[in-house]
Amino acid sequence: MNGRMSDQMEDGESSDSDHKRKRRKMAQNFQQAAAGPSASPAAKPNPFAAKMMAKMGYKEGQGLGAEGKGRLAPIQTQQRPTGAGLGAVREKTKQAKEDEKREAAFRGEVLDDSEEEDKKRRKELRKKARTSAVGGIGSTPTRRKPKYRTAAEIAASAEGLEVPNVLKSIIDATGSETKLLTSTAGLMSSQNTMVAGETEAAKIARRARRDLEAYAEEWNIVSERKGDSELQEAQIFQELEEQDEDIRGLEAAINAIQELQLTTTQDLGSSDNESAWENAIRKLENLENEYIDSIDASILQEVAVAAIHPLFKRAMQDWHPLDDPTSVSTYLTRIPKLLGISPPSSGTDLALNSDPLLRPNRTSKSTTPYETMLYTLLRPPLRHTITNDWDPTDPGPLLTVIQTWSPILPNFILTNLTHNLIPTRLITLLSTWKASKPASARRPQPSPHTYIFPWLPYLPPHQLSLTYGTGLFFTLKDKLKSLFQSYPLSSPPPNTLISLLPMLPASFLKEAMTRHLIPRLSSHLSNNFLIDPSDQDLTPLTEALSWLTPSWSLSSTAAASLLESEFFPKWHQVLYLWLTNSPNYDEIRQWFLWWKEQFPPSIRDHTIVAAEWTKGLETISLALDLGPENVASQLPPPAAGPVRPLAMSSANKLPQEPPKIKAVEAEEPITFRTVLESWCADNNLLFVPMRVADPGSGLPLFRITASAQGTGGAVVFLRGDVVWAREGKKGGFRPVGLDEGLLERAEGR
Repeated sequence: MNGRMSDQMEDGESSDSDHKRKRRKMAQNFQQAAAGPSASPAAKPNPFAAKMMAKMGYKEGQGLGAEGKGRLAPIQTQQRPTGAGLGAVREKTKQAKEDEKREAAFRGEVLDDSEEEDKKRRKELRKKARTSAVGGIGSTPTRRKPKYRTAAEIAASAEGLEVPNVLKSIIDATGSETKLLTSTAGLMSSQNTMVAGETEAAKIARRARRDLEAYAEEWNIVSERKGDSELQEAQIFQELEEQDEDIRGLEAAINAIQELQLTTTQDLGSSDNESAWENAIRKLENLENEYIDSIDASILQEVAVAAIHPLFKRAMQDWHPLDDPTSVSTYLTRIPKLLGISPPSSGTDLALNSDPLLRPNRTSKSTTPYETMLYTLLRPPLRHTITNDWDPTDPGPLLTVIQTWSPILPNFILTNLTHNLIPTRLITLLSTWKASKPASARRPQPSPHTYIFPWLPYLPPHQLSLTYGTGLFFTLKDKLKSLFQSYPLSSPPPNTLISLLPMLPASFLKEAMTRHLIPRLSSHLSNNFLIDPSDQDLTPLTEALSWLTPSWSLSSTAAASLLESEFFPKWHQVLYLWLTNSPNYDEIRQWFLWWKEQFPPSIRDHTIVAAEWTKGLETISLALDLGPENVASQLPPPAAGPVRPLAMSSANKLPQEPPKIKAVEAEEPITFRTVLESWCADNNLLFVPMRVADPGSGLPLFRITASAQGTGGAVVFLRGDVVWAREGKKGGFRPVGLDEGLLERAEGR
């Protein structure tokens, strides 16, 4: 034991001596740091460096720089004691401080010594602290006496908590001193005597108070949980009541559905379809009115479709849409909500609402049971009827079917009917129309407007476009061009043309007549019309005016320009010949007035035509002024040709008698493509540009096909007057003729 203690003492002495050695060493380091660089041996001057500095203008005793305002001495180092951090010693040397003051003096400033100011401030603080310690001011503040709650306050903080009286007396009987009851006079006086066991009583009271406070806090927590539990219990009871009510409603719905199923099964055995449908729809209406808000809509849709599916299937087996367009649609329109039918945007105009672009789109990715039923049972008979049984020249029955079913048809079925099937039949019928031939009594041709116009509200925009290569109006445009190019001018304009014009834009009509009709009229007048005062034939002129005078035709300016080019040159020539060959001016006056009456006022009074009449009057007046002796030799002849010729005259010299002027017909050049298009039209084929070129030849490709969709058929290109057709889908091109072989390829035979 003693040996162990002696070892401990020796260890203590050795540790103490080590601590003293460290303190002495640190004091030495502080002393060295305080001594500064002056304690180090002086640095020896470098003569080479001094010479270099002198060459650069430096003078000893002055600062660096051009003005001598720089440093006077090299930068001195400031060492810190080992282990000392920032602030243990002064960081700036005395020389650095003097340099800063000198630089501030050059700038005209006064530099304060911050370290001296800090020393003064610290000294004042120490002096103030000593003064406050002597006067008792600034001593440590006394800790506030804790305030304890009584048992009644603790019980009041916990509502419903009952504290026993014994516990209250233990908690409340506490204080800084013990109170003893000596007499009634000294009941409230304090006694300084100490009772044995006082410390234990204080501990018991403190523990009792802490336990009571913890118990009160827990009591409050339990009370809050109890309130939450009661609220949750009430919600659960309410949910249970709602579920019981839903269960009772579902049980009633199940009974109604079972009754509906039983009724439908019984009605299937009877032959009275109307009675079966009426019973089923009535029960479905009751089901909708009672349970549409309580049962999921998808479930009701499945129930409704399952109920009417057998009846609908039986009705569709023998259904002929054109004979019975309404069929069972009247029953389906009575339960649209139950079947999940989206109503059209406006119930007053079924034609506009039948456009799927104007109807609300359903975002569901799959079809509903109702849509599936219509697709599998309704669409096949409609497709067969449109493709095989329907006559496109009589649109009435099919229009009734579309108008009846469009409010309850799904968008994709209605789109298939109005965008594909119906336009295909219309295009096929329009392709067979011979626009260039007048209708005969033996083979009457229905006018296209009779079967196109009723479908205009239902057709998609691309079918009504004049630029869509396979559209209905594009085919109609080609037919009208063919009419203007080859319809006989000896016949009046067909009523078909007049009926189709309201459906076409005015720009197309003007362009087609200017390019195709006006040149033909000019050639017709040039070749067939003669001015003969003795026996005038007005037939060619009347035929030409029948194409120019209607309100739908070109403006009166076009008609006046045509007369200026093709009529008035001949008229002036005959007037000149008449005036130079013993004229009878009374006959000339009647002839002049008669010709003015042959034209309608819109053309007769036009500026161009009026100028020609004035020119004729001037010629007559000049002939009267010259007299019979000089008129033949001095009356100037008219221009030897039209002012703006549409057909050139073939005669260079004028005859002495009323001439029969002939002109070369100004026909539009016929290309091989025009011949091929005519051959395709005669064989009911479509000639469609593909808008791509053959990689080998670089020539544009075309498709000759009998399909109304513009698919299949033969792919060809034109080189000169030869048709080159592709062999197979990816084969090369070989020359073919316009014969049965090309027709078989186009028809896919």
